[in-house]
Amino acid sequence: MAERATTAEGLVAQLIELLDVETIDTDLYRGARQPGGVGRVFGGQVIAQALQAAQRSVDDDKVAHSLHAYFMRPGSEDHPIIYRVVRDFDGRSFANRRVIAMQRGTPILNMIASFQTPEDGLSHQEAMPDVPPPEALRSETELRQEIEARVPEKMRRFFLRARPIEVRPTAPEHWFSSAPGEPVQHNWFRVAAPLPDDPALHRAMLAYASDMTLLGTCMLPHGLTWLDGSVQTASLDHALWLHEPLRADEWLLYTTDSPWSGHARGHNRGRIYTRDGRLVASAAQEGLIRRRG
Repeated sequence: MAERATTAEGLVAQLIELLDVETIDTDLYRGARQPGGVGRVFGGQVIAQALQAAQRSVDDDKVAHSLHAYFMRPGSEDHPIIYRVVRDFDGRSFANRRVIAMQRGTPILNMIASFQTPEDGLSHQEAMPDVPPPEALRSETELRQEIEARVPEKMRRFFLRARPIEVRPTAPEHWFSSAPGEPVQHNWFRVAAPLPDDPALHRAMLAYASDMTLLGTCMLPHGLTWLDGSVQTASLDHALWLHEPLRADEWLLYTTDSPWSGHARGHNRGRIYTRDGRLVASAAQEGLIRRRG
């Protein structure tokens, strides 16, 4: 396996390659392993690769507008992921694809994606929150480096490693604070280097990034953090609605909130805006938040 890149351009090139699923046979694809990956596969990677597999099976005149996925088992970075696409429906306006992600013959994720031929219609949207622009904020990478000494050594390498998605939080996360907070977050993000002009790739990149920062929102009212080892977390499902065309290499605002948690589960919602205030995507996720011990 190739070593993980260290520059923004190299990391983005590796991410593009990671999401470029390999065709094995008709409606059968292989997703590569992440360079330098250790342990559990990032859920956003599985969703993005599954979306790419589904997009490869649909005519170019139809565009992905929603996906609904369930995580059944954690994926392992030790093996590639196989994606089987089932063509459940092809209509004049809409198409539907079912994707089963497997490792070593065992399903790890089921996903349904819907596609539509673009058309005009009635329109409205919720306004973008009033937050500082990304240029006025510090990067999450810089904020993480400042607290390096406080991070447990076994987590330090993962916590500090360079990432292909640049994130700038409007309110820096209190990774070591046990004080309860409002279950709302606002984070600017973008792919850290320019991407090719491929709309399908930009949708897949957004799907990848949509699994970031979302689950942590439901832990804010409880003063919990994954860094102190006091809570077990995992994504249980993930839904994404793609409303408008977008570029994932331009700044996007991800505003998330959590209206409920209980029974060791937390519900999270997200809205993704462009800088000029267009609502381009919405997300929802329920995750496991279980106290240890």
